[in-house]
Amino acid sequence: QVGKTSTALNAFESELGAQPPLGCFDPLGMLTYADQERFDRLRYVEIKHGRIAQLAFLGQITTRNGIHLPGNLDLSGHKFSDFPNGLKAFFGPDAIPAIGFVQIFLFIGFLELVVMKDSANGAAPGEFVGDFRNNALDFGWDSFSDKQKTSKRAVELNNGRAAMMGILGLMVHEQLGSNMPIIGQL
Repeated sequence: QVGKTSTALNAFESELGAQPPLGCFDPLGMLTYADQERFDRLRYVEIKHGRIAQLAFLGQITTRNGIHLPGNLDLSGHKFSDFPNGLKAFFGPDAIPAIGFVQIFLFIGFLELVVMKDSANGAAPGEFVGDFRNNALDFGWDSFSDKQKTSKRAVELNNGRAAMMGILGLMVHEQLGSNMPIIGQL
């Protein structure tokens, strides 16, 4: 059974991601007076944050397992494995130098402005909100049926939601300094 929602949210009950038992879950009321354009913008942001969180969670698990990129991080000979994992890589005595932050910031800016564009950001309209293919990447998407496409988009949305909670949990766990089974001492 789907949870009771306000009349304003009923307009979005049929959207991808509105699932039992909660339906269109909007605890902060961000969709109370929203139109379709506002909903699409929020969905775009949710998909993008979900994709970033999936990469962050995978990066956290991979580096915690001792797998680092080979080679040197900079010209002075520091290896990728010389820096700590998690938030300590950004904050603390052994953190990545400030110039590393600048490079990360510039790379993310390049991705935002040039690569990761959809119709909301000046690219040609895609099939759906969050479609970053830009007529360049396909990976067989056009060979799927409409039902398969909807299913894959729902899976990505749910995996992104789970990853956002997962990376948040790992960051909190790291700051608490606890020792838990499987992930141990972060």
